[in-house]
Amino acid sequence: MKTSTIPAIRVEPELRQAAEKILHEGETLSSFMVESLRAGILHRKAQQEFLVRGLAARDEAKQTGVFHSAETVLDELENMLTHAEQQNAK
Repeated sequence: MKTSTIPAIRVEPELRQAAEKILHEGETLSSFMVESLRAGILHRKAQQEFLVRGLAARDEAKQTGVFHSAETVLDELENMLTHAEQQNAK
């Protein structure tokens, strides 16, 4: 696969120094930037997918007339968490 470049960005010296200070052994600033870009892209994709699911759920609730209270949803999530914790403890 051919690679391409991303335009250089200008940052304050303090930001560059902060980034350089947290590099892992053998890690370059360039590899850190690529990994940060990948993480940012994944985060934004997850946000977009979350919004799509939320809007679809809203539309389904409007269409069916079936709504769930926040209390019911939180109770169900709490039960799921408790069950997962119990499974991990075994």
